[in-house]
Amino acid sequence: MTCFASGALALFAAAAPAGNTLAIRGGTVLTISPQGTIANGTVLVRDGKIVAVGRDVAVPAGARVIDATGRYVMPGIVDCHSHTAIEESVNECTGSVTAEVRIADVLDNRDVAIYRELAGGVTSASVLHGSCNAIGGQNQVIKLRWGRPAGELIFEGAPRGIKFALGENPKRSNFTVPGTRRFPATRMGVEAVIRDAFRRAQDYKREWAAYDQAVKAAGPKGERPVRPRRDLQLEELEDVLDGKVYVHAHCYRADEILMLIRLADEFGFKVRTFQHVLEGYKVASEIARHGAGASTFSDWWAYKMEAYDAIPYNAAIMAAHGVVVSLNSDSDELARRLYWEAAKVVKYGGVSETDALKMVTLNPAWQLGIDKRVGSLEVGKDADIAIFSAHPFDPATRVEMTLVDGVVYFDRAGDASGAAATSAEGAR
Repeated sequence: MTCFASGALALFAAAAPAGNTLAIRGGTVLTISPQGTIANGTVLVRDGKIVAVGRDVAVPAGARVIDATGRYVMPGIVDCHSHTAIEESVNECTGSVTAEVRIADVLDNRDVAIYRELAGGVTSASVLHGSCNAIGGQNQVIKLRWGRPAGELIFEGAPRGIKFALGENPKRSNFTVPGTRRFPATRMGVEAVIRDAFRRAQDYKREWAAYDQAVKAAGPKGERPVRPRRDLQLEELEDVLDGKVYVHAHCYRADEILMLIRLADEFGFKVRTFQHVLEGYKVASEIARHGAGASTFSDWWAYKMEAYDAIPYNAAIMAAHGVVVSLNSDSDELARRLYWEAAKVVKYGGVSETDALKMVTLNPAWQLGIDKRVGSLEVGKDADIAIFSAHPFDPATRVEMTLVDGVVYFDRAGDASGAAATSAEGAR
């Protein structure tokens, strides 16, 4: 069965078990791996996993074949900062610390932005809580399995994460109810909130350790001690201290970036990513020393006061200092064109095309702890693949097909013909 972007293929693939073998053949394969770029290459998929990538890959008899001749095949795009599928559930603004709330509980599989982002080659995204709290809620990494139940959007095995926020957003958000204010209202207040929360988490951890020790000392016949009150908020922060939860911190200014690095060093945890981080170029060495990644915009600036020192060379400068950099959307609309955001860092800073593409594939996958599964086209990884009509940086390119786990979830030609048939039916 050989075709490209046919409606029949899309319908068949979406309904078929992942065990079917699929070959994407004849395209220019941008592997984002040590294999580099393969002209006239083949990507062979079985059970939703990539089993071969190369120029002379044997295609088994009976395999479904997608003819990608003249097209470009690359890993599915990974968006490290998304608010897709959680409309009206982005921010729980009633407290300065809301570590107990979970994005996974409110995922909306009906959000059409999922489909639109598939049309931009996006296959995975980190859906983050908003930034009205110094310590916000728990994020959820998802795969864009459009049409599946909400629970099936969840990226199985992705590390847990939590949203922090510094600067204007958490201090402005103290006006949650007209006529009332909540702490903090300044940047120093934001720092105080985070420090106090981790001190309480340390106390909570010690309290439970003492209880466990007392239970052991009492033995099976002794008097059992009083069990401490369970606190879901402090449990999450305890797991941050123990390195079980990634911290993704919304920030802009250099001073607040340094503040959180100092605070993290004080309490012995690591910031996994600084999000937005528009003044990251000023403190790139310090970010690299801490071991944090940076997930930024390519050229957004001046949309609020703390964004006035942003420069389009930010990503390139941080990368040159050894920071793992990604480009994110923070927007359902921008997510559809992240490949063009990557093109901008080639223009601004002279980043190579491969390194620029890494900023929307392998680098964000590392930042989310899913790089063993996605972010490059390598044997053993999930078959999350985007097929472009031309090079992803070509101004006229567009995504023709997007696969998640080897299943076609977006097929431009097939979807267009289906829409035309629906319109014709409606006009009868």
